[in-house]
Amino acid sequence: MKGMIFTEFLEMVETQFSPEVVEEILELSELPSGGSYTSMGTYAHAEILSLVSNLSRVTKVDPEVLQTAFGEYLFKRLADSHPQFIKDIRSSFDLLERVEDYIHVEVRKLYPESSPPEIRCTSIDEYQMRLHYKSHRPFAALALGLIQGVGRYFDERLSIRVEPLSDAGTETMFHLTRS
Repeated sequence: MKGMIFTEFLEMVETQFSPEVVEEILELSELPSGGSYTSMGTYAHAEILSLVSNLSRVTKVDPEVLQTAFGEYLFKRLADSHPQFIKDIRSSFDLLERVEDYIHVEVRKLYPESSPPEIRCTSIDEYQMRLHYKSHRPFAALALGLIQGVGRYFDERLSIRVEPLSDAGTETMFHLTRS
């Protein structure tokens, strides 16, 4: 996983909790990297899972809730740092439909060793969409947060029904309705 995910996560923890909580979860996590991340580095996804798990332990907030909150936070940060990916896009559905065939293609060009999740969208009508998330990493809750962040960015109210397709959080169908 790209280090930018780790640096953004720790930034969110520091902002929403405190620098002391960041230090505490880094200590508790016993990370192979030592918790020293650079945005361009690559790290095992197990490290972020450990950080989330220990943040849950420290804050008493469910790990899935934390992943979802991070996804929402992360989308805002990605939109701010990569405006070229959302230029000329007018709605959340338009952006979500471009993730696999445009955004992930560009990510793979920039980071050939990356393996982003597979995102497949099926438009039902102008108000409904199904988004199929599949990954070797258990980040369906993070994907939910990213979707919520997209809706918030475009100032659209999205109702999201989550249909887990695996117990591990590696495959999920999101049923989206915008109003």
